[in-house]
Amino acid sequence: MNTPTLPAQTPTVQNRLLRALPGEVLSLMLPLLEEVPLAAGERVVTAGEPIPHAWFFESGLASVMLHTAERGSYETLVVGRDGMVSTALVLGVEHMPVDVEVRVPGTALRIGAGALRQMMVQSGVLREVLMRYVQVAMLWMSQMALSNRRHRIEERLAHWLLLATDRIDGSEIVMTHEALAQVLGTHRPGITVALHELERAQMIATRRGQITVIDRARLIRAAGESYGLAEAEYKRLIGPFA
Repeated sequence: MNTPTLPAQTPTVQNRLLRALPGEVLSLMLPLLEEVPLAAGERVVTAGEPIPHAWFFESGLASVMLHTAERGSYETLVVGRDGMVSTALVLGVEHMPVDVEVRVPGTALRIGAGALRQMMVQSGVLREVLMRYVQVAMLWMSQMALSNRRHRIEERLAHWLLLATDRIDGSEIVMTHEALAQVLGTHRPGITVALHELERAQMIATRRGQITVIDRARLIRAAGESYGLAEAEYKRLIGPFA
């Protein structure tokens, strides 16, 4: 399979996986897709429960959250218009031990799990695009695990801000310190200190409930080796990332 290109006849679809499909495949999927608004804090997948739908994000951000008895909750993957949830459905799995929670409100195109499975049987191209996304998602999770283990909170925060702004329009993220602490698996005071450090270095600007990236190049350097590899792989395997 060659790297897909964007079908010119479907300009209103924003999800990058759907835009990577040939027009004839997407035209078969569109009647099965329901546009659904997403509110901050909404849970679209619940750990241990059957996954009734796949969600292709058009806007907004969601976190795949793993809950542990010893270390609390932490984020394993950020999903926006680059991807879909849950990848478990692509692999033929009906439930997973993770929650998926909306962080930044937006919209998604929702399809029933059974309908998605049927479409994957009918279309080898769809199956291959989604499997390629699973591959990249695993790489993103590996990079996040590396960052969580080896990097200071400031580096981890820089990494997360890059992931977020890759998936939204513009450079402003509306998110509380409490929500950031949850996704990074740390305490709120640590997030406040890290934000102040990045702001003092003139990488970001903050005001209550909002973060604006003002120097992306320096933020990339601050994130170090945790950022860039999966993004390049996405472009190679699937197509344009932003």
